[in-house]
Amino acid sequence: VQLVESGGGSVRPGGSLRLSCASQGVYYRFYCMAWWRETLDNGREPVASVDNDGVTAYDDSVKGRFTISLDRTKGTMDLQMNNLRPEDTAKYLCALSSADDCLNWRRRYEYNHWGQGTQVTVS
Repeated sequence: VQLVESGGGSVRPGGSLRLSCASQGVYYRFYCMAWWRETLDNGREPVASVDNDGVTAYDDSVKGRFTISLDRTKGTMDLQMNNLRPEDTAKYLCALSSADDCLNWRRRYEYNHWGQGTQVTVS
């Protein structure tokens, strides 16, 4: 399995970015995909998840501002980020779990595969 993120960059507060995660070699029938973010101060934190049925979940810090989506036919997962804040600055990573659902999406060890990440800077 290979996960490759794209779409990061620098933006002013209040701006928007759209991240994309392209997956290859995923043959699980059921799975959970998620976006995490990582900073030196806070380590790696969960941002949002989506399962193969399209059920989504969000961290409280991004609810109402971020939208996660999954296109199974294309093998891509996107994260639309609106009204960005300086505290959203981080490296954003795509993750895939072979679990049947996303009930434990906030647990880091649930994920079998990780991308390399894409940097988002809000200032």
